[in-house]
Amino acid sequence: MNISIILLYTKWHYFDQFKVIAQGCKNILVFNMNYFSIPFLLKTLFSHWRKYRWSYGRGFELGKYFQVFLSNLISRSIGAFIRLLFIFVGLIFESFLFLLVFFVLVLWVSLPFTLIYLFFFSFGLIF
Repeated sequence: MNISIILLYTKWHYFDQFKVIAQGCKNILVFNMNYFSIPFLLKTLFSHWRKYRWSYGRGFELGKYFQVFLSNLISRSIGAFIRLLFIFVGLIFESFLFLLVFFVLVLWVSLPFTLIYLFFFSFGLIF
């Protein structure tokens, strides 16, 4: 068991802990998709808004048939518009979180090099 501490730290930093951080970042992205219900909103995109739908009833009256058809069409249009709005907002947040996750992962990978640079830079300031 004669492994140097630098190799142990490198293995921990770049392999073990990087997997943990990447899994946490993935969980955040999946949570955001579920928080905004994007898959569900895509499945029900053209459903009625708040289940407001009108029945055609018995018989056939052209005026009533046309009125019910337009009312159902408007209900579906409002539902699609609101769902598209929530999908758009959810995807904006998702892209923001994706950039934040990317920044965190790049920061984690570059952290040891940054610390070494700052260590030697501080000696330059002292002398």
